[in-house]
Amino acid sequence: MKKLKLKELESFLQHVEEFEHPKLLFEQYATRPHIAACMLHTIHNTFDDIENKVVADLGCGCGVLSIGSVMLGAGLCVGFDIDADALEIFSKNAEEFELTNIDMIQCNVCSLATTMSKTFDTVIMNPPFGTKHNKGMDMTFLKVALQMAQTAVYSLHKTSTRQHIQKKADEWKVKMEVIAELRYDLPASYKFHKKKSVDIEVDLIRFSFEKLPN
Repeated sequence: MKKLKLKELESFLQHVEEFEHPKLLFEQYATRPHIAACMLHTIHNTFDDIENKVVADLGCGCGVLSIGSVMLGAGLCVGFDIDADALEIFSKNAEEFELTNIDMIQCNVCSLATTMSKTFDTVIMNPPFGTKHNKGMDMTFLKVALQMAQTAVYSLHKTSTRQHIQKKADEWKVKMEVIAELRYDLPASYKFHKKKSVDIEVDLIRFSFEKLPN
């Protein structure tokens, strides 16, 4: 297994350029290097769901999760995002890191369920949390991700929504496992933000297709 210590991975990911002008409509918040590194390190070392796998990164933004996945040996990582400006930054980041087995597609993630059904081994994402203009978008992303993945989906969700997500997972007959509880340090990104940063409690959740107990 490809070995990269957590601190090494985080150090690399700190060099990934983030949004210059984040767009509120798309709820654009960069995944912090520490969160991204913890997320990917756990997926790689505990579940072996990155190395030599075909990975999708939904709502990839500037590409931090995709870049980290390729550093950990992903066979191919494809990032999907609706925003051309974000993908332009992602493309520059991929060039800076001299990564080749990485691709990006501009599209509405909600439209992928039928065209990309079961195309990827693993889907990773930090979806919109569904606030402001995007109510329920986190669950829309999750539903699409589950249709795209063959093995597992790894997703960040606000801890406060855990019960609701568990109910949905039961309904969709997928196994849900909270594999890490993290603190998302959200810096002030928009005019309405009054504080310099806010800590949000988030769950890293693994959704898989193992049979549920009767």
